[in-house]
Amino acid sequence: MQRGAEIFISAVFLIVAATIVISIVKGLQTWKKNNESPRLSVEAVVAAKRAEVHTFHQPNAGDATGMHGYTTTTNTTYYVCFQFETGDRLELRVSGREYGMIAEGDRGKLTFQGSRYLDFERKEI
Repeated sequence: MQRGAEIFISAVFLIVAATIVISIVKGLQTWKKNNESPRLSVEAVVAAKRAEVHTFHQPNAGDATGMHGYTTTTNTTYYVCFQFETGDRLELRVSGREYGMIAEGDRGKLTFQGSRYLDFERKEI
């Protein structure tokens, strides 16, 4: 019985460690690819906007039963979809400030590098 528990705990540890390593490697690959990509500035129209909200509940005082209540935190990730004159679309992650300043239908010059949003200069009509 003791040996089985040790194997189970070791397997869970290895799975968690492998997941962390894979996430780090993927993040570094994306970062490297973006850095090696050219900076492009193209005319674009804001086709759509969306926000992903993730909510986390953590028990207070380390009590997993929740008898001492929960602390709730939220994290919002913002995305804007740009459409080019060719009809192609590109969705990029933006900051909350940029998300608030951009409206669907806005036209202007989008600057990006790989999958990294850099700037959007609106053109006044």
